[in-house]
Amino acid sequence: MLRSAKRVQRPIGLSDSTQCFYSYRGCSRRWMSVRPEERQDIYGSAPPRKKVTIQHLHALRAARTPITVLTAYDFPTARACEAHEIDITLVGDSLAQVCLGYDDTTRLTLDEMLHHVRAVARGSRTPLLVADMPFGTYHASPEDAIRNAVRLVREGGAEAVKLEGGLEIADTVRRLTRIGIPVMAHVGLLPQRHVMSSGFRAQGRTAKSALDVLRSALAMEEAGAFAMVLEAIPHALGAYISRRLTRAATIGIGAGAGTDGQVLVWDDMVGTWHGHQAKFVRRFADVRAEADRGVKAYMEAVGERSFPTLSESYGMPKAEWERFEELADELRIGETKTPELNPETR
Repeated sequence: MLRSAKRVQRPIGLSDSTQCFYSYRGCSRRWMSVRPEERQDIYGSAPPRKKVTIQHLHALRAARTPITVLTAYDFPTARACEAHEIDITLVGDSLAQVCLGYDDTTRLTLDEMLHHVRAVARGSRTPLLVADMPFGTYHASPEDAIRNAVRLVREGGAEAVKLEGGLEIADTVRRLTRIGIPVMAHVGLLPQRHVMSSGFRAQGRTAKSALDVLRSALAMEEAGAFAMVLEAIPHALGAYISRRLTRAATIGIGAGAGTDGQVLVWDDMVGTWHGHQAKFVRRFADVRAEADRGVKAYMEAVGERSFPTLSESYGMPKAEWERFEELADELRIGETKTPELNPETR
């Protein structure tokens, strides 16, 4: 929608019918259909929220105040996380499916992730910004992981990185935290390893499996992870691990309400994802249905020529239009004259 900051009066002396036909609207500046966002204070009269830090997250955990985490993949979703005071904005590798149309997260490249992290970093400034490390970017060696994590921080603007795994990546997590790159761990269901686990199956549902998840969580905290995602594990295990850890905050996704916080994928939360809906997903909005209504209404309006109306169109002063018609007529007359060919070119 186009709005002008200042209205200019239409030329004097035009009849009502002429005004309707010419529909002149002046603007104090030139408008485009897409233009830079007008930066407004999203907090209104309230003081700006302080930057979310790891220390702040630990304080929330100590106070038993649930931590809110939401994924974002572009500038608009990042701005929503900023405006609604989400604690952690996570650029998840789930963007491989919900944004890029890949069949799973292992197809995502580091360069693709960097593109989206940069966009999110421009819009989400107050929440702590965490970026997933794509499959294959931290498995070869700790040195390879450090090199790729540095790119996410320096080139993308991420403030922390997230890695999937347990004991086998403990040294990598330890090396990253030692050089000052905060790490969010991810244990339980590991989507990047879904082929090895024969699908996206809940983990920790036997005593031995639950013990494996606990060992991974303890190893990640010992290696220096400031927080960890617990995915698709029994709610009792999620609550137990949250109590057992001494520093790292637990962020549940399908791990029950006893964790220190919760995370959902944006498209699951607002109802725009068309694929399988996991058991732990709750849709808090139905944006897909609203978008469908909007597209259909737009197509109908275009088809019946009710869009755009005069109020949605630009006009020009009557005198300028009349002058244009004169010039156009002269142009037409000139086009009907056949230029005489030069004898030398015949």
